[in-house]
Amino acid sequence: MARVSVAGGEVHIQTSRALMVISLLLGFFGIIVSVVGMKCTKVGEEDPVTKSRIAVAGGVLFILSGLCTLAAVSLYAAQVTYEFFRESTVPINARYEFGSALFIDPL
Repeated sequence: MARVSVAGGEVHIQTSRALMVISLLLGFFGIIVSVVGMKCTKVGEEDPVTKSRIAVAGGVLFILSGLCTLAAVSLYAAQVTYEFFRESTVPINARYEFGSALFIDPL
């Protein structure tokens, strides 16, 4: 019986997985930091300037999370596109076709 490993695989898949895990962690920490930075919470400093800076830091974490997700999806889509258009012995009509999810990414 063949063993399938999560750690094994092609480089672009491993890179996409790593970027998605980083994105999830950044999003999680963004939520925590943003909750601490909200004016209605009593956690941390009471100074409104400090609270607003903490909230901005949470927003920056959310933006970084989104950029990591964008990079992971774009990397994977570029690899799928490359494999689709690469010269091959398989006739063009016998290859797989793009799904609609691949075209939703750039939006």
